[in-house]
Amino acid sequence: MTTTEQRAEQRRRDIVDAAFKVFSQRGYHAAGIADIAAELQIGHGTFYRYFENKRDILVHVVNEAAARLMSVMAEDDPQRTNSLADYRAQTEHICARLFTLFAEDRALTRLLFVEALGADPEMTLMIQQIYRGMAAGTEKYLRNGVAKGFLRKGMDTEITAQALNGMMIACGMSLLSAEDPATERDRWIRAGMQIMFDGIVA
Repeated sequence: MTTTEQRAEQRRRDIVDAAFKVFSQRGYHAAGIADIAAELQIGHGTFYRYFENKRDILVHVVNEAAARLMSVMAEDDPQRTNSLADYRAQTEHICARLFTLFAEDRALTRLLFVEALGADPEMTLMIQQIYRGMAAGTEKYLRNGVAKGFLRKGMDTEITAQALNGMMIACGMSLLSAEDPATERDRWIRAGMQIMFDGIVA
């Protein structure tokens, strides 16, 4: 990559980062190209050299946010666990990482779970596809447990994975308005682990 290409890539990266910040702070519909340009102190023309319009950059911002989320979910190997105790420890580790991400980067949470979801029908479909990808990742852990006999035989792993991810999304939403995100995160980890492994029956 030439120096010119490197500079162009860095400028594109800077614009995506600025848009991420502006969309999460002002909301997608309320934000404009002028707000993104002002964040970087660049002219409108510079923006349009890299992106067609506000919708175009939203796609890039959402893809970046989704990649960050998926990278956290993919850090563990679903095949690594061979017992319920192993799986419980693995799950708690994953929840701690994910919920810490939600607590520390509420801009990412707001973008993926609030702003982009209702931007327009095509973007809503894109977000739903991201959710399905997340659920597919969760299902790998469940399938491993069923195959090795430490999770219930006959489990509907597809729907169960979606249900578990629904709890994860609810955690992210809750943390958006939490006065003490760290404490709220810990409550979600405890409650989530209890639901998954101990149930709610006395």
